[in-house]
Amino acid sequence: MSELKTYFQESYNELVNKVTWPTWSELQGSAIIVAVAAIIISLLVWVMDVTIGITGTSESAWRGVLGFFYDMVK
Repeated sequence: MSELKTYFQESYNELVNKVTWPTWSELQGSAIIVAVAAIIISLLVWVMDVTIGITGTSESAWRGVLGFFYDMVK
């Protein structure tokens, strides 16, 4: 039991005294970068999905992920 108590004490000490936490402006900058990257990647996936869906020649051809979900709820 004392090992568990020591573990939590050392963990707390490390989080409070040894970890370098980012400043508020650094955190905001990182959040903006992540948000922009997520938007760019989602747009890229959407363009690929639409492109693959448009190039299908028959009704049974791949119509993209959105077409698949639309058929499921139809």
